[in-house]
Amino acid sequence: QVQFVESGGGLVQSGGSLRLSCAASESIFSIYGMGWYRQAPEKQRELVAAITTDDNTNYADSGNGRFTISKDNAKNTMYLQMNSLKPEDTAVYYCNALPSEANGWRPLQWGQGTQVTVKK
Repeated sequence: QVQFVESGGGLVQSGGSLRLSCAASESIFSIYGMGWYRQAPEKQRELVAAITTDDNTNYADSGNGRFTISKDNAKNTMYLQMNSLKPEDTAVYYCNALPSEANGWRPLQWGQGTQVTVKK
């Protein structure tokens, strides 16, 4: 079972930046498209950024123009650069594979996530 370890979260002022990292325990980035998800208190988990196996990217409206997703296949690590952070970006951020036929249209095992808190 692939394991994900997210890191890089923290407390930041509004307008600040953070770079999140997601380390995968296996070389899966050539098999699965990957995504960054977030879950705010009392809200459902949502996809904020996605990257395909051939590095095409897509963003939810909430992060478009502010977030940049990337990955390093050799290091089995994916990143999310977040700029111009807003209080509404406050959430626990997770990484996981995108739903696809390769994973039975279900997420892989979730990691612990990394907390991002943006102060006004």
